[in-house]
Amino acid sequence: MQAETGGRVRYGMIGGGQGAFIGAAHRRAAALDGALELVCGAFSRDPANNGTTGRELGLAPERVYASWETLLADEARLPLEQRVELVVIVTPNDLHVPIAQAALTAGFHVFSEKPAGISLAQVQSLANTLAALPLRYALAHTYLGYPLVWEARERVARGELGALRKIHVEYPQGWLAQDLAATGNRQAAWRDDPAASGPGGCLGDIGTHAFSLAEFIGGQPITRLSAHLRSHLPGRRLDDDVMVLFETAAGASGSLLASQVCAGEENGLRIRLYGERGSLEWRQQAPNSLLLRSLDQPPQDLRAGLGQPWLSAGAQQRLRLPAGHPEGYLEALANLYRDLAAAIRDPADSAAGLPGISTGWRGLAFIETALASHRRQGAWIPLPTLGA
Repeated sequence: MQAETGGRVRYGMIGGGQGAFIGAAHRRAAALDGALELVCGAFSRDPANNGTTGRELGLAPERVYASWETLLADEARLPLEQRVELVVIVTPNDLHVPIAQAALTAGFHVFSEKPAGISLAQVQSLANTLAALPLRYALAHTYLGYPLVWEARERVARGELGALRKIHVEYPQGWLAQDLAATGNRQAAWRDDPAASGPGGCLGDIGTHAFSLAEFIGGQPITRLSAHLRSHLPGRRLDDDVMVLFETAAGASGSLLASQVCAGEENGLRIRLYGERGSLEWRQQAPNSLLLRSLDQPPQDLRAGLGQPWLSAGAQQRLRLPAGHPEGYLEALANLYRDLAAAIRDPADSAAGLPGISTGWRGLAFIETALASHRRQGAWIPLPTLGA
């Protein structure tokens, strides 16, 4: 267990070697507020890649480990004031739970890429482990770190739209419109390997982002769904195109589109929520704008920026720059790191809003329910409830 109550949180990274976009994004985001310090890593199974990554990051050679198992074992033997405190997991999905379980058992906090694991039973086991330990676990649902996502959530919660009637969320990408795995692209290859990715392809990779955003802003759990999945490329083993209809606990209906074969699309995450009196729209590619429409008023484009009087406290706490200076993906991810670092340093911090094991559990419930629905030709199937 960690004894420190101040100073930068020492973290180690597992995965994220040269050629892996997400590892570099995590390191840049973690550095943004000066609240964390990278002290060790096991970045790649390839010794050359691992060593080169460690040298480029300025790490001591003895703290660049050949495997994640060695990292956890050797760091646990260091004095409390030197050893790693937080383990960041940016590996393929199949290793998320095994590494997280081992790290927590060794007394380290965990920040993991999503999805939390490759099966609901696996993530339930992780939840059981966490329940018995005074340790923090966070999940990289980066889009939940955007200030105007929090603003949208607050406006829905205080009833500005009236009772929600409709939620539409979509995440189109085009990067897998061609068979990149056949050209040697490792990121595409492991995402189409059920052993590494889990049973869902696009469903787990970006569908879980859309699902978590709908529940986070809407403030009500999705209770049942009907899903249709498809793989458009011959020989592709996992889905690359997802369409889901759903209903929420409070009676709203919704639709979720996630696709990685929409040629020309980048990261087009977009959500629209419609209530009795108005609607909200937010787009990840224009994250500093939140469009508010009302029945009896002209549309309003609510703009992000420090000191804007119309923004909620939750949004203000996640802003860094005055209006007109765009903030984006790295800042959103940095908000998650900043919240996690604060919670590690202060045991009384509730870390409210930080995506954790319950978010991860819901994500796997969504994946498995959507797959079950698809196997039954789109039958409506209820989602399980955590703790039920």
